[in-house]
Amino acid sequence: MSGASGVSGVSAHPAVSAAPTFGTGALSRAAALIHTLVTVEALLLVAASPGLAGLLLLGPAPANLPLAAVCLLPLGPATAAALYALQHRDRDLTELHPARAYWRGWRLNAVPSLKLWAPLLAWFTVIAFTLTHFTATGLPGWWAVLLAAIGLGSLLWGAHALVLTALFAFRARDTARLAGHFLFRHRSATLGAASLLVLTAAGTAVLTEALPALLAAPLLLSLLHSSRPVIAETQEDFTA
Repeated sequence: MSGASGVSGVSAHPAVSAAPTFGTGALSRAAALIHTLVTVEALLLVAASPGLAGLLLLGPAPANLPLAAVCLLPLGPATAAALYALQHRDRDLTELHPARAYWRGWRLNAVPSLKLWAPLLAWFTVIAFTLTHFTATGLPGWWAVLLAAIGLGSLLWGAHALVLTALFAFRARDTARLAGHFLFRHRSATLGAASLLVLTAAGTAVLTEALPALLAAPLLLSLLHSSRPVIAETQEDFTA
């Protein structure tokens, strides 16, 4: 964040106020936000497009779950880059560089995010495969509920982990520990992520399966907003 510049002198005519600078008004800030969201959305889809194209070719058969996980691998770095760009966005209409911020976030976070995203996808694949073949396991029904709850908790942990990976340069194991720590410490942030998940799932079921991709940038901006306590505590207590 850029610091505020100081004032070196006192005006000789205090009654005369400076004219508003172009690009700092309410309409300009709204236009800057819309431009940033549209740009980040487009770049996220471009970065994740190889995997998304592969998903379109796969059928809904449970046997394709491992291949679907492989196709979703580019989504982790793409999402981390989007979170980085949205967190570092400019409010001034004359100083917009969302594409530059996105690709900088991708370069910084591609490898760190994959170190967490790939194991998370593998874990989800195991859970999903077990649930789709649950009748063959011979386990009691409450095991299915438990597995679904574990999957939900893992997804919420993953949301915290992606935010931390996108904004901070921690080792993967430290990020994993912090994400687990914040999962229960900041319940409001966890509930915020859960509400976004429920809203997205409901919209996908009612409207279209493409909804998460079409609204990825606004959803991630909302995730950053609900994660403010996590970000603030990490900056205060876990960074130099």
